[in-house]
Amino acid sequence: MHRVIRSICLAVAVLSTCALHAEDWPQFRGPNCSGISTTTAALPVEFSETENVLWSDKIGEGVGSPVIAAGRLFVTAMVDKETVGLLAFDAKTGKPIWKQTWKTGPLAEVHETNSHASTTPAADADHVYVYFPTMGMLAFDAATGAQLWEKKLPVPFFVFKWGPAMSPVLYKDLVIFCQDDDLAPAIYALNKETGEIVWMDDRSDMAVNYSHPIICETDQGDELVVAGTGKLIGYDPNNGERLWYAKVLLRNIKTTPVCQDGTIYISLQSGGIANQWLATADQAETGNSDGKLTREEMQGFVGETKIPESFFKKTFERGDKNKDGFLEGEELDFAFLHPDNFAGARFDAEEAGDQFVLAVRGGGRGDVTDSHVLWKHKTKYTDHIVSPFVHDGRMFLIKGGGITTVFDTVEGKVLRRAKRISNTSEYFASPIYGDGKIYLAGENGFVVVLADGPDYEILAKNDMGDSIVGTPAIAGGRLYIRTRTKLICVGDE
Repeated sequence: MHRVIRSICLAVAVLSTCALHAEDWPQFRGPNCSGISTTTAALPVEFSETENVLWSDKIGEGVGSPVIAAGRLFVTAMVDKETVGLLAFDAKTGKPIWKQTWKTGPLAEVHETNSHASTTPAADADHVYVYFPTMGMLAFDAATGAQLWEKKLPVPFFVFKWGPAMSPVLYKDLVIFCQDDDLAPAIYALNKETGEIVWMDDRSDMAVNYSHPIICETDQGDELVVAGTGKLIGYDPNNGERLWYAKVLLRNIKTTPVCQDGTIYISLQSGGIANQWLATADQAETGNSDGKLTREEMQGFVGETKIPESFFKKTFERGDKNKDGFLEGEELDFAFLHPDNFAGARFDAEEAGDQFVLAVRGGGRGDVTDSHVLWKHKTKYTDHIVSPFVHDGRMFLIKGGGITTVFDTVEGKVLRRAKRISNTSEYFASPIYGDGKIYLAGENGFVVVLADGPDYEILAKNDMGDSIVGTPAIAGGRLYIRTRTKLICVGDE
């Protein structure tokens, strides 16, 4: 009898643990980077920096998102200008559990919207993984904060100064990390337990991208899908083999696709590379606006940080066909994009930029551009950073200014034309969903709550009192909002 009772208690405990873990938000934008929480608990509608706040903490500056696994919350922050930290909290009470800090070493200048604490950790019940460009990938015991391993990776270089912003994602026993920078773009699969590289793919055919890998479940098995310059690529997650590609993308992509029922949905916006270089360097105060690009103009635009000679060899020397020391006309295209993978507007295009929404079916092999692209439509209101929200047969987009558009997922038809919500702001955080509600966090610190339905009724507009760039997290009936300097947990309890 005691054994039976003991078995029942154990079963209940296991079920309770599974339920808790099922509601985890383990990586950027939650389960499979979808922005969708599986919580069945009620989520708050009205809140602020003081109203319905269950706990908060002044964690320091940063834009990386919080993650939650097995009741613990993890987030990165700049403790001071030379020190970065990884912080662990009890997700329910806000009680600090542990904190790890490191001196960053010399850091390159990054755009003011970004931060040196830009990465989002990834976590499971036992471990937490975090990336920092001068240190590589690190793993810690989730309960104690003890460091388990450290794997050095090439320090990235970003000539346009947006800086690092990529985060690890988890798949089975692997930590997946994609870093498409200006010097050594690659994707890595690391062993969760040891940090050893299980496989890597050299992505030298890519320019700079900021799109996170996602998993697409197909009849042929799981595929690791990664967006990049020109191509959407499906990998075998077990060995890194490129299974298929669709040449449907632009020069770069900062949004992360969403996968549902074997179909990948993408929104993207990107300008042509020639136009960007002329607009930023040749036409800058340090340039001479002659329609040509020199090494000196490039360095003048970048500033004090010295451009690596390897970058010039990779780009300038390749593009300068006549060896006159200038990049002009089509030389600009040759210089900064791989010769076998040109994408986006060319140097002589009337329109310097493009934007699309599209859907691609997974499960193909080889070049699937003609066979697996379900639809692709030009748009006017996609955002170059905010990822799409896909749910209940609809694809919802928001861009700077609070402009929203809605498409159906079957054919990509417009369901609702551009409509501005009640918060005119820049947007960098992507939409998240739970309990029938969509949460839209603006850079101005307001979080707009919408009902998830064809009309997207505005339920509330909530002032958090501080700028928001990182995407919030959902777990256990609570909303976790990371502002520039604070972490705020809100709920109806």
